[in-house]
This record gives sequence, structure tokens and C-alpha cells, in this order.
Amino acid sequence: MANKELHLLLVEDDDIDILNVKRSLRKLNLLNPIHVAHDGLEALYLLRGTETTPPIPSPTLILLDINMPRMNGLEFLREIRSDQQLHHLSVVVLTTSDEERDIVEAYQFHVAGYILKPVLPEKFFEVMVAIEKYWKLCEKTTS
Repeated sequence: MANKELHLLLVEDDDIDILNVKRSLRKLNLLNPIHVAHDGLEALYLLRGTETTPPIPSPTLILLDINMPRMNGLEFLREIRSDQQLHHLSVVVLTTSDEERDIVEAYQFHVAGYILKPVLPEKFFEVMVAIEKYWKLCEKTTS
């Protein structure tokens, strides 16, 4: 598995949060490819490809927001868990939603974790450190 490139798919509609994730990963020296989708529908297009665009490489990890336009995070989870080509993907929810029903439903779709986005930048970085540790575990299991 040496030299296998590990990919991250970030499904997030907030440009500031996208910037914070990218900045935190750079600070952690994680220079792996990051693919960004602004909602669940765009993420499905990236994962499945379209008539004119091939799919992205299978991501090692998906970071998923819940509250997004067109197709929200829970609808996206429902879709990938019912797709034989995508059901195995590892997903960590990173969202502002602390609604109990969202948390319960996300875990029913077998997410690896449900993390609330912190407001303060230094706390956001701490969350990304925890996600980075999980990602490293994913790397070891795909080797």
C-alpha cells in the first residue's frame, strides 16, 4: 500500500468552515487531496461521476455537514448507505446541529463520529486534531 494517496471529501456549504478545515489540515501537515462539495447532491456527483466527469478517487474519510441546501447531510447518508458502491465509506459528521434527532439519525446511518463545530478558531483546530487522529487510523486499516 506504499504511496497510496489518501483522499478526503469535505461536504460543506459554508466557505468559512471550508477555509478553516483546509487551514487546520495544512497546519497539521496533512497535504492529502481534499475534494469539496457544497451539498449532498454535489458530493454524490463527485463520488459517482457524471456523463462528462469521472468519479473522484474513493475518499478515505468524508467530513459531512448536516444543514445544507438541495440535499442535506442526512439525505446524503441515506443515499450512500443504500448504494453498494458507496455504503462502506467512512463518514464523520462535523456540524453545528446539536438536535438530538439529527444525532440519533446520523448514528443510525453508521457514522464514525458526530462532532459539533466549535465557534472559536483554536477550538476548531483541536477538533481537526481529533479528526486527524481518526484519519490516521483509517490509513492503517486501508494498508
